[in-house]
Amino acid sequence: MELFIRSDQYNFIKAQTQILINGHSTVNDIEVLHALKSIVQEKVLHLFMDISEEQRQILHPIINIEDNDKAEEFLSHVLPYVIPFKEVTEKTIKKLFPKAKKLKVPILENMNLYEISYLGWNDKGSNKKYIVAHHHNKLIGIQGTYKSINKKGICALCNHHEEIGMFLSEAKGTAIGTFIKRGNYICENSQKCNQNIISLDKLNDFIERLTS
Repeated sequence: MELFIRSDQYNFIKAQTQILINGHSTVNDIEVLHALKSIVQEKVLHLFMDISEEQRQILHPIINIEDNDKAEEFLSHVLPYVIPFKEVTEKTIKKLFPKAKKLKVPILENMNLYEISYLGWNDKGSNKKYIVAHHHNKLIGIQGTYKSINKKGICALCNHHEEIGMFLSEAKGTAIGTFIKRGNYICENSQKCNQNIISLDKLNDFIERLTS
């Protein structure tokens, strides 16, 4: 079967399994649990447009989750249908950042492409952060300065409470010779950020804001 689950959707499904586990550990009322199962199932199915019956059957067992063991079994059944981040090479990445002459590309072999919605890494030597993402069916690269604030806050990409810093990207202004800086607070650890992303909305908004 064709792969049909994005990484962020898989993270959302994973979060919903935890809601079911918590429900079964704290609620004794059968009717309440039935309602919880229905809500979770509806939310998961609602992630997908024009879902096929075969895809529906893959996701349906989520209603049977009661504990960690059943959650792990279900997630291992769903994982093979996750769409990996499109594989990129060091050469491709360097083409996205032509002005970064001494660009330090991360070791791509260490990346689990099934767990990321974007590729991000920090260059602490230059105090910069690089982001590679798919936007409007095109691979794009965004670079900016990155300054950690050494405390936790809400990340503009994953909307979770993590160690964050200010990412600022510079673009040409409307007047000749002028520049505009745009950015926001985002996770210092891009891997952790990717694990937290349950929707691409904020990531897409962030990219749109920096590239428009």
